[in-house]
Amino acid sequence: MKNNPVFSAICSVCRFYSDGFREMRLGRTLWLIIIIKLFIIFVVLKLFFFPNYISTHAPEGEEASFVANEILNH
Repeated sequence: MKNNPVFSAICSVCRFYSDGFREMRLGRTLWLIIIIKLFIIFVVLKLFFFPNYISTHAPEGEEASFVANEILNH
């Protein structure tokens, strides 16, 4: 398996990225900012700006037919 050129290439790419992440200083701060922004986008905005439309408009137990009806009519 170690003589396989594809395996060797994958290992060298993984080693390259792990060494790069280990040595960076400013990059860690930038990755932290990116993670915080993604958290805000996917969690906070979902909670406040995208309410659960199906549960408020579909009768209980009829959610699947409500979604199918909405897809077919729009």
